[in-house]
Amino acid sequence: MKLSTRGQYGTRALLELALHQGQGPVLLRDIAQRQQISLHYLEHLISPLIAGGIVRSTRGARGGVSLARAPEEIRLSEVVRLLEGSIAPVKCVDNPEACNRSELCVTRDIWGELKQAIDGVLESTTLKDLVERQRRKEQPKEAMYYI
Repeated sequence: MKLSTRGQYGTRALLELALHQGQGPVLLRDIAQRQQISLHYLEHLISPLIAGGIVRSTRGARGGVSLARAPEEIRLSEVVRLLEGSIAPVKCVDNPEACNRSELCVTRDIWGELKQAIDGVLESTTLKDLVERQRRKEQPKEAMYYI
C-alpha cells in the first residue's frame, strides 16, 4: 500500500499546526513554505480536515488555521481516513462482495492482516507523538568520543 501525497502532505501540515499549537492560527502560506507544499494543493487538503473537525479556520487579520482539538486527541488513523479513505490494499478486504472468491481466498486473508497492521500503527500514533519525534530529531546530536 502506498499513501498518496494527500495523506503525506496533509499529515505534514497537521504536524506543522501541532508544533505551533497554542500560538494562534497559522497562515496556510507559512505551512506551505515550511513544508514545501504547493499552497494551492494545501488549500484542497485543509477542506476535508476542517469538515472532519480536525482543523479550525479563523478569518480576519489574525486569521489562519489551527487544530480544533489537542494533538494528543488526533490519531493518524482519522487523518488518513479523511484524506485517503480506506487503507485496504485491495477492494475485497472492505467489501467481500467485490469478489466471488472472497470467502475462500487466502491472499485476501493476508491483505486483511496487512490492513490491520497498518491500522494498528495509525491508531496508536497521535499528532502529539509526531511532535515529540520531530523535536527529538531537531535536537543537536551529542558528540561521540572514542577512547
